[in-house]
Amino acid sequence: MIQVKKNIPGFFGVFIILCSIVCAVFAYFIAPDNSPFANEMHLELSTIRPATEVLFLRIPKRTSTKIGFIDQLLHGKPPAYKSIPISSFSVSDSLILYHKYGTNYSQSIALNSVLLSNSSSPIFKKTYFLGCDKYGRDLLSRLIVATRISLAIGFISVLISLLIGITLGLISGYYGSWIDKCILWLINVVWSIPTLLMVIAISLALGKGFWQVFVAVGLTMWVEVARVVRGQVLGLKQLEYIQAAKVLGFGDFRIMFRHILPNIMSPIIVISAANFASAILIEAGLSFLGIGAQAPMPSWGAMIKNHYSYIILDKAYLALAPGMAIMLLVLALMYVGNMLRAHLNVRN
Repeated sequence: MIQVKKNIPGFFGVFIILCSIVCAVFAYFIAPDNSPFANEMHLELSTIRPATEVLFLRIPKRTSTKIGFIDQLLHGKPPAYKSIPISSFSVSDSLILYHKYGTNYSQSIALNSVLLSNSSSPIFKKTYFLGCDKYGRDLLSRLIVATRISLAIGFISVLISLLIGITLGLISGYYGSWIDKCILWLINVVWSIPTLLMVIAISLALGKGFWQVFVAVGLTMWVEVARVVRGQVLGLKQLEYIQAAKVLGFGDFRIMFRHILPNIMSPIIVISAANFASAILIEAGLSFLGIGAQAPMPSWGAMIKNHYSYIILDKAYLALAPGMAIMLLVLALMYVGNMLRAHLNVRN
């Protein structure tokens, strides 16, 4: 019973991470706005409050393309009709009279031009559960789609850091001598540079963009992995089974990757969870500074940047919502990291 209570934060973290993964993979099927990047704008609805219901008049587009399941899963579905937010409407003969949202003058449109092929009503109601941002985009949809960006940055950055850190750590700890001194010097040099400063420098060198952030963050997080791996290898290479493998004539790379690496995976897994959380925070910071994911791609950091001035107004939720999402995901990753540390610690 005591063990279960201790693991409650870890189970909570696993639940949050699984929910985030589902949201990231099926973002365009879950989000109310399934247009590419959830970027459907209605400036009339700028900063409307949460749980607001709005009437829409939809006008079919002349040309529409069919989108397959994979394309919609990856890129969303371009809307097949133009949506006009309205405050009221009436049908008179063959016309629809309506008032655009936020205006007092009426407009009309021919009823035949708005009838859809499936005979559904051209008037529909949509609820904005978290309201709209300052560009009139559904805030909830943007938050859901931005989950994909944060998880992708974290996963690929951690993968890059593991490839570099494990390789250099194994070589440094196993061979020692001048090779160890050179790699350790490189580790100390990179370690001495502030992480955010290095990420900004690499991002500016590679250019602004989504994929550049992957490389920039990954190239700054390998140092922790390399130091941990090097320390573990220094202790393991003196054990009897490693000496026996050398006597049997096994190659160095076989010993490093098949006999040493599997026995040091526990600390690597723990530090990977911490680096995953750090990558999400770094990406949010880069997007806040304007050198991360570029518009119209949604990012939690960019959403905070666009709306942080609303914190002192009565619409603070526009900046607090993405901030809470970052905090919740990072907290979940730290809980999972602590749980893994407790379960993978052989001393326990």
